[in-house]
Amino acid sequence: MSERTSTAEAGIEGRLEGHRVELTGYCYRMLGSSFEAEDAVQDTLVRAWRNFDKFEGRSSLRSWLYRIATNVCLDMLKASNKRARPMDLTGPTPPAQAALRPLPENTWLEPMPDGRVLPSVDDPAEAAVARESVRLAFVAALQHLPPKQRAVLILREVLAWKASEVAELLGTSVASVNSALQRARATLADPGRSVPDAADPLDEGQRRLLDRYVAAFEGYDMAALTALLHEDAVMSMPPFDLWLRGPDDITGFMTGMGAGCAGSKLVATEANGSPAFAHYKPDPDGPGFVPWAVQVIDVSGGAVTGLHCFLDTPRWFPLFGLPDRLEAA
Repeated sequence: MSERTSTAEAGIEGRLEGHRVELTGYCYRMLGSSFEAEDAVQDTLVRAWRNFDKFEGRSSLRSWLYRIATNVCLDMLKASNKRARPMDLTGPTPPAQAALRPLPENTWLEPMPDGRVLPSVDDPAEAAVARESVRLAFVAALQHLPPKQRAVLILREVLAWKASEVAELLGTSVASVNSALQRARATLADPGRSVPDAADPLDEGQRRLLDRYVAAFEGYDMAALTALLHEDAVMSMPPFDLWLRGPDDITGFMTGMGAGCAGSKLVATEANGSPAFAHYKPDPDGPGFVPWAVQVIDVSGGAVTGLHCFLDTPRWFPLFGLPDRLEAA
């Protein structure tokens, strides 16, 4: 291989890689799975690499990559179930009736590190829309849309593409795109599928609230935790279908079936446009702490409204770049 060829290929690879984060965000919104999204993007970039000589510049490179990514996602959605949260499948369970029933991993909406799906942007309003559009509640709502409606809504409402651009990407008409967008909006407007307000950067009060949450959780102080929880706060624990509502049931579970979490440590991270924590439990075999869950926290109105605890630690901690152990102080 000549030096000129090698340099040209490196240039192509660099141009493609420059779109990885935004494509991962798009595929994650489409698929609801962090790992499937990364697979879809890798497939997209491989297809683009192999066919780059056929890309004639009739559209932008970005548009061409989104066309490939959309087709990859639509093919994957033909063979998979829509992803869900426990709250989408069953009603809340009182602690006295709690049972930990795991469901297959492809049942669940999965968490995603912010850094893998949120490209850096200078416009605060654009950044806020991007964060909102990867919130767990929003991505869960998207799962109720047929795949093509999902693509139209994301491209038009999140990525701000023109109707004509979406029509060209999907090989359809502007009228068809507008109709699909209208139907998608109507579905998301269903009161039973409400979506939180835009996820603005945390203010000082919210940061103090999260500091108090860490202190209450690590101290396993149920009175302090109760004071932080909204009266309708929810707690979920995929891969289990169990979920709880209200401070009494949440703290009742934590001091009963979940009592093994006493003495844990939390390490701050970010997921789904929201504050999050890596949860390490005490190591039963000696000093130190071992991975247990990634907690994605919903905060609204000065209270914690959601604790979404993803327990499949062999998958999540490497994805988030988190250490596989914390040593005792």
